[in-house]
Amino acid sequence: MQRRTFLHRGTAAAAGVLAAGQVAAAGNRPLRVALIGCGWYGKTDLFHLMQVEQIEVVGICDVDRIMLEDAAQLVSQRQPSRKIPPQFSDYRQLFAAVSPEIVLVGTPDHWHCLPMIAACEAGADVYVQKPISFDVVEGRAMVAAARKHGRTVQVGLQRRSTPHLLQARDKFVASGRLGKIAAVDIHSYYGSRNAFPPAAAPPESLDWEMYCGPAPLVEYHPQIHPRSWRDCVEFSNGQTGDLCVHFYDLVRFFLGLSWPQRISATGGVLVRPADSFVKVHDTQTALFDHGDVQVVWTQRNWGENPDPAYPWGATLYGDKGTLKLSVQSYDFRPTDGGQPEHGDFLDEREKYPEDVEHKETEAFAAPATRRHMLDFLAARSGGTKPVADIEEGQISSASCILANLAMRLGRSLSLDAQGNLVGDAEADRLLARSYRQPWIHPLPGEV
Repeated sequence: MQRRTFLHRGTAAAAGVLAAGQVAAAGNRPLRVALIGCGWYGKTDLFHLMQVEQIEVVGICDVDRIMLEDAAQLVSQRQPSRKIPPQFSDYRQLFAAVSPEIVLVGTPDHWHCLPMIAACEAGADVYVQKPISFDVVEGRAMVAAARKHGRTVQVGLQRRSTPHLLQARDKFVASGRLGKIAAVDIHSYYGSRNAFPPAAAPPESLDWEMYCGPAPLVEYHPQIHPRSWRDCVEFSNGQTGDLCVHFYDLVRFFLGLSWPQRISATGGVLVRPADSFVKVHDTQTALFDHGDVQVVWTQRNWGENPDPAYPWGATLYGDKGTLKLSVQSYDFRPTDGGQPEHGDFLDEREKYPEDVEHKETEAFAAPATRRHMLDFLAARSGGTKPVADIEEGQISSASCILANLAMRLGRSLSLDAQGNLVGDAEADRLLARSYRQPWIHPLPGEV
């Protein structure tokens, strides 16, 4: 995609796809779907897929037996067959026993790569959560696997399918009303955990060895599982890999940006107690240098939020106006003194009351995820790339991972047009972490 070339998938088009998908589903046999990772977003993604397509869940997998059993019961209540899906504690057992056409990967970040590659090898198309990988080489291997096996892979970067954000793009960016855009701010002022309870024996229902998998086998601390693993450097790239990636990806999508030319970052653990088990950074400023567009990520998990209406979001600065974006809303202010414009997220809770019944559903994200799923289904049916194709997910994910690496090394990283590091052998050696035995780190040329 060239600079300033826009993909016009507006809200009207998305609504049309949504309606068409629901009609098409009625005449088709159910698609065979498997879920790997039955926590918060794994179940949420699966339930949104159920809302837009006829599916039969033929297998679910998780290392937490209680979470697995609970998910199986919820699935049986929602799918038309009312069948309780087969349950597995190891994704390899799932692929040995069933043959899904679609696999959803909703695990913690360090477990995205291997199941996704295994799903491609098994002949399934994949919806994998963001960031696509824990390290850069994993992501390269995932792209290679998708291409080698001819699989459709959609990344859970559903801001690309968010109705109010697409509306803002069409009204203010694609229309030229923002003018020349040369600077973008992405930020998060959300707090983060400062400590975990003391180490303890993992519950009998949790296979902690398998949970850690290829990551280091660290001590189990209550509350890491199921939701706070993002505060562990062994399993996550922190808020850079969680929150920055969403809006950085959206900015790239809006402005037609590919790989940045340079990435630099400063920050670290500046406020959290140094002896805390939580080692992810609480402060970061990163620069993604795209030449004539400078994208800055600002993370501060402490102190006052300077903009309560936009604690997490992006601001696009043009010479004709300013556009603020969040998952909840947008605000446009023209520089000529014209009338400001505001928009809110599309609320579909009345149309989909089950979103309210499933307490973990994010109301602002549900419409986006449904449309993202339909885009995925349309791509696999039509033999086209989805809007958040695995390669686009790799660019956004790897760029955020490299921001953390630049912060760690204390220097800027230069990239070529294919995303390879230029003139930095030390950084190149750090693009893949060592896997814990017996797991083997996949390489792009070996998948």
